[in-house]
Amino acid sequence: MLLRHAFRRASPSVRSYSTNGGDDVAIQMVRYALSHARSQKSEESYGQALLVLEQGLSSLASEGSAGLLSLAMSTLLYERRDYNGAIEKLERVRELAHSSLGCKVAACEALVGLNLEIGQDVASSALADECLQLFGNKTEGTDIETLNALHFHAKAIKGLVDLVCGDVNSGNMVLSHGETLHVIGNHSSAEDFYKKALQLSETDDIVNPSSMGAANMVPEEVILGATCALGQLLTHSRQVLRHLGILLLNFHDAEEMLTKALGKAEDQFGSAHPKVGIVLTCIALMYGHKARLEGSSSILIQEGLYRRAIDLLKAPALDSEDGEVPVDRRDLVALAREGERMRKWADAAWRNRRLSLAQVLDIPEPSGAAVVDTRICRVL
Repeated sequence: MLLRHAFRRASPSVRSYSTNGGDDVAIQMVRYALSHARSQKSEESYGQALLVLEQGLSSLASEGSAGLLSLAMSTLLYERRDYNGAIEKLERVRELAHSSLGCKVAACEALVGLNLEIGQDVASSALADECLQLFGNKTEGTDIETLNALHFHAKAIKGLVDLVCGDVNSGNMVLSHGETLHVIGNHSSAEDFYKKALQLSETDDIVNPSSMGAANMVPEEVILGATCALGQLLTHSRQVLRHLGILLLNFHDAEEMLTKALGKAEDQFGSAHPKVGIVLTCIALMYGHKARLEGSSSILIQEGLYRRAIDLLKAPALDSEDGEVPVDRRDLVALAREGERMRKWADAAWRNRRLSLAQVLDIPEPSGAAVVDTRICRVL
């Protein structure tokens, strides 16, 4: 029954899993599976969607189809917070001898993103290097425009890894480059790149390999990440103007953009998902900076947001040993804990290489801002 429905229904977009010629049957199955799972956002709907894709893997013979279906499965597993399952499907794509270059780059990009999210930075760096090495092999059958776009993706994910590791000179992707410009204080150019990332992710409806993605690197994640980053940038821009002696303390634009990001996170993941907690942490930081600059009562709003964020981020008990603190999202949990004045716990959990926890919470200098990347749940 599910398999029959897969050929009748379609989702608004399947651009993350498309190919030039493509396997029409596989693409139609992916459309149905994504639409079915996300429309209901239940364990049952995700299970049914994964079953459809599993049936496709067993019935469709080509490795091109297997690559498309496995990428989609990894995304659904990630959305269910089954990271091990998502990684397993992505590794399957990498092992396919005859899958497209687009599939392989998308799998590598998503593996890097997942490993960054769970704190495996060394593994992420090695995977990013392997992704670049794909272009040292024969790439016959891939047109030059697509090849350049895929190479751009590979360099971009390497730039993101470097940025996580504290190197602000390597960001290459539209969103990652925007984050790099943001942290070094080039706010005007950063804003342009964030808006470009939004435009490309929202309007790219062309069926081609360069638009592939999986797990936390699908276009929907880029849209959320760019929206949230733009909101943070607007917050930091207000603070920079204050540093320059310009008394422009209107945080309305920042609040509006971060509220938009919150809505996107809730629509995409549900209101109880940890990524909602991440956006709430960004909003709380904005209200904290607003309170310091304006001398206003915004600090009361901040405290309530931090409490809700801590709950959604599944923060461990305050008496937890450091070894019991989960690796993923720990910087965000530390920020929220410090917002509740739990400094000792927060300092122990903090791991960012570029900035101290105090520097992030203080009103930043133009070149000292931190950026939260919602895709990988990390502070850059």
